[in-house]
Amino acid sequence: MSQEYDMEPRWYVVHTYSGYENKVKTDLEKTVKNRELEDYFFEIIVPMEEQIEIKDGKRKTNLKKVFPGYVLIKMIVTEETWYIVRNTRGVTGFVGSGTDPIPLTAEEIRNMGFEETAVNVDYDVNDSVKILSGAFKDYIGTVSEISKEKHKVKVLISMFGRETPVELEFSQVQKA
Repeated sequence: MSQEYDMEPRWYVVHTYSGYENKVKTDLEKTVKNRELEDYFFEIIVPMEEQIEIKDGKRKTNLKKVFPGYVLIKMIVTEETWYIVRNTRGVTGFVGSGTDPIPLTAEEIRNMGFEETAVNVDYDVNDSVKILSGAFKDYIGTVSEISKEKHKVKVLISMFGRETPVELEFSQVQKA
């Protein structure tokens, strides 16, 4: 691994033993949470697609892995994050050349059907927003943080006489 880290999150492909894809995803999510590395891991996905099967005249919908044996991870690669992924049970390695994981290109991401969509929101930090759905529906709060990578916004709402931060999806708030 080269010491020059790219602090921009990118999509990487990890090869796993067949049938281990979901286990790798859950184990990795647990490790990330336990080691408090949420700032380095953004999404871990096992791409699935619906497959409709008609058997004995009955229509059945199954979820089928799009890329069996592979897990996609949007992450920032550092010595530690690389090590954690490599040493997750069921992982055989990153897809790439030699030891350096190679990120997917924007074109590869598009071809796979995950458009890297830049989301633009019409509110900024310190703006007043109204919460549209969820447990805090109709609350008015102040934006304290916007995470475009995670598509989340932190809003401070007044609850029990004090400011309480709540993390919400972009779609759950609008400018007040």
